[in-house]
Amino acid sequence: MDIPSNEIIEVLTFLLPGFVAAWVYYGLTAFPKPNQFERVIQALIFTIIIQAVLVLMRWAMLFLGRNILSVAQWTENVALVWSLILAVILGLLFAKNVNDDKAHGILRRWGLTKQTSFPSEWFGVFAHNLTYVVLHLKDQRRLYGWPEEWPSQPGSGHFSLAEAEWLTDSERIPLTGVKNILIPAEEVVFVEFMFLEDVLEKKEGDLNGST
Repeated sequence: MDIPSNEIIEVLTFLLPGFVAAWVYYGLTAFPKPNQFERVIQALIFTIIIQAVLVLMRWAMLFLGRNILSVAQWTENVALVWSLILAVILGLLFAKNVNDDKAHGILRRWGLTKQTSFPSEWFGVFAHNLTYVVLHLKDQRRLYGWPEEWPSQPGSGHFSLAEAEWLTDSERIPLTGVKNILIPAEEVVFVEFMFLEDVLEKKEGDLNGST
């Protein structure tokens, strides 16, 4: 059965705000993009939320227009523009919540869940531990440094370490003249997270000892 092109356009226009919200959301979070079917379902969910807010906004604006000040008429074009604005705002809000783990943090305190909003335990540990790390490589070498960037998922991407030093059993070998070093995540066996306070105290002690 052939579907009229005008109906297809109407459906796409209806789902457009949801796709925009999902585009913003996945552009600002580390979640992997779902398959095409799941994208349509998520766009539909976002669209329903946006349409619900749009109904309330239309009611509020018409009320203000009748009782206080009328600026313009509420038309389909106005509704489309506002739906796209709401889509961007909704995508930003969802992305911030996921990246900050705020909503899940409240739900954990209430005992309603043990989950986090992060895409994986790997991502959550790095998000909660901004400190120096030691990368243990497959060839049994150890690399110490400050992770300026790290992969969202284990096994793919690269670590970018600043202030990097190779660690041996007896000494630390700074990489002099090197600003950053890239290490493939697939070469990393596991990661140690240092206590930041201890590292800073040791750095301060080294500086005081050298003066």
